[in-house]
Amino acid sequence: MSEPGAPERLARAAESGDVVLAGRSISVRFGGLAALEDVDIEVPSGTIVGLVGPNGAGKTTLFGVLSGLLRPAAGRVELMGADVTNRSPQARARMGMARTFQHLELFHDLTVRQHVVLAYRVRHAYKRLWSDLIDLRGWRRPPAEEDERVDGLVSLLGLEGVAQIPVAALPLGTTRRVEVARALAASTAVLLLDEPSSGLDTRETEQLAQVLRTVVETEGVGILLVEHDVGMVLGLSSMVTVLDFGRCIAVGTPDEIRVDEHVRAAYLGDAGATNGSAA
Repeated sequence: MSEPGAPERLARAAESGDVVLAGRSISVRFGGLAALEDVDIEVPSGTIVGLVGPNGAGKTTLFGVLSGLLRPAAGRVELMGADVTNRSPQARARMGMARTFQHLELFHDLTVRQHVVLAYRVRHAYKRLWSDLIDLRGWRRPPAEEDERVDGLVSLLGLEGVAQIPVAALPLGTTRRVEVARALAASTAVLLLDEPSSGLDTRETEQLAQVLRTVVETEGVGILLVEHDVGMVLGLSSMVTVLDFGRCIAVGTPDEIRVDEHVRAAYLGDAGATNGSAA
């Protein structure tokens, strides 16, 4: 069942550009090690926010806290204006959060369209999902609104030509787009993308970047993008947060991040600050 009031809050946030996800003064400790120390981050609707930093900077830990896999030692997480610090990943998903993983989490035998249908029914028609599986008469014809939403997402992500193909037969760049389509089918307000360009070539990365721009413009979702491809982050994001040794060392626009002395020293280097690529 959807979180009470979640659809209404989602609609208002999309219209107003409100912050849909926030981490406030997040601190995480593993034994005596401070993995995160007093970190703040905000993701408004209709915006891509980048999160970058060297290996070991705390990006994965922050992602875990925001998605509900980890509990912070201090601070709180807000989703659609509600405090969800102690809520499970499943509860956050019901409120409008979705995430992808660096390693694909797809059903190899299902087609592209079946993935999107499954995600839609989990959120919008959960009882029907199970009744269709056990009904000996076969699957009933889906309602018009389901077909319209599923076909719309398949088109939005540029997947029409492969909609009936099992994902196991598709290249990695295409399956990354399947993950995004599946996430959007669940009425997502904020999407956490974990290294979405991992394993992609230059052409596939450019295609994914264009898809994400279109998704933000069309769907009004907020996206938090964690990437090692700094050029992709700086080219896509409206705002970028930079972590180093568990602390936030810079927050700003891509142009501000490129010339920030602390960022240059910690991560990009002079060449990267000039051309937007990792040193």
